[in-house]
Amino acid sequence: MDNGIGFFLGHILESLLNYIQGMSNADVLWLVIGLLGQCLFMMRFIVQWIHSERHQKSLIPVSFWYLSLAGGVIVLAYGIHKLDPVIILGQLPGTIVYLRNLMLIHNGKENNTPR
Repeated sequence: MDNGIGFFLGHILESLLNYIQGMSNADVLWLVIGLLGQCLFMMRFIVQWIHSERHQKSLIPVSFWYLSLAGGVIVLAYGIHKLDPVIILGQLPGTIVYLRNLMLIHNGKENNTPR
């Protein structure tokens, strides 16, 4: 690893550890919850990209909506805990859209089922 990159990553890690040391256990837990939500939310793009590459066209798999909903709800909970209106207003409408898309997908499957 290049010394510049190593120094940069070391500085980031040191800053993160200093940030966490000043936090209560509950705040650290909420930080982990928020980061988990962001990771789930980010994974949806990777899942969609892999799915599209496999099919050689842009597609959105159902798992994209599940990851969106899970990540969105967790980040929304984090935003509510932090009383952060930017996070709350950013995640609340999206969460409704993700849930509605899943409802439409599942209603469509029910309508296509032979009786």
